[in-house]
Amino acid sequence: MPVRRKSLGVKRVVGREMPRGTGSSKMERLQKALASAGAGSRRSCEELISAGRVTVNGVPVTLGTKVDPLLDRVTVDGRPVDLRPRRPVCIIMYKPRGYVTTRRDPHGRRTVMDLVREDIPGLHPVGRLDYDSEGLLLLTNDGGITYRLTHPKHEVDKTYEVSVEGVPGGSVLDRLRTGVRLQEGTTAPARAGILRTSENRAVVKISIHQGWNRQVRRMFEAVGHPVVRLKRTAYGPLRLGRLKPGQYRFLSDEEMDSLRAPGQGPGRALPGGRGRERNWSRST
Repeated sequence: MPVRRKSLGVKRVVGREMPRGTGSSKMERLQKALASAGAGSRRSCEELISAGRVTVNGVPVTLGTKVDPLLDRVTVDGRPVDLRPRRPVCIIMYKPRGYVTTRRDPHGRRTVMDLVREDIPGLHPVGRLDYDSEGLLLLTNDGGITYRLTHPKHEVDKTYEVSVEGVPGGSVLDRLRTGVRLQEGTTAPARAGILRTSENRAVVKISIHQGWNRQVRRMFEAVGHPVVRLKRTAYGPLRLGRLKPGQYRFLSDEEMDSLRAPGQGPGRALPGGRGRERNWSRST
């Protein structure tokens, strides 16, 4: 049964379109409004709603609910979420090892949010970079950017420099490029090439667009070359640049527009960057 409530003296119904002339902003799907407010990606917000952890005006709701960001009171796990439009920001950070990529950690470990000095409502990490990994991490309060970068259909490249045990031969690199069998299935084709070697180790540059949990580590484990160190150096058109561990900077409007744009090819870089990369994916 639809849930009725009063807002500013007007009767409205959760999950239905608002009649014309009864409010000051248009209705939008709850998961989209939550994502735009920085509560997570759209998929994770859908999971929150399905789990019954979201209420609108004190009433638990289901997927399909629409809300008015200016009028409705929304909570997640009892905490209020401000759905009002805010100025979007995006941060590029060099995540050090030993930090969890989350807003809060139930085990009390340090999180990437501890590194941000500014208080920015709705700021959240985009995607994941595990505890023992380092490198480029994006944080934003713009749910649209999060959706654009993390939804599988957009296939946004993420590039890593990976130090591994042993020196992978040509057949191993070919397996990485064509697909490695993991628990979820076979990985999508990757670009991979050796950057440098020592007596019993190698640094491999690899670019993937999937986002399975600890995927790069498991790919190298599957081909017999365990990861010693993993560093993300690029995400879509963005490069880590000269940032040091723990440092971050705010993206320009131009950089944020580049994240919203379609067609982020593997060689595309932002103006003022290094330009197109050479074809390292076939180097051995």
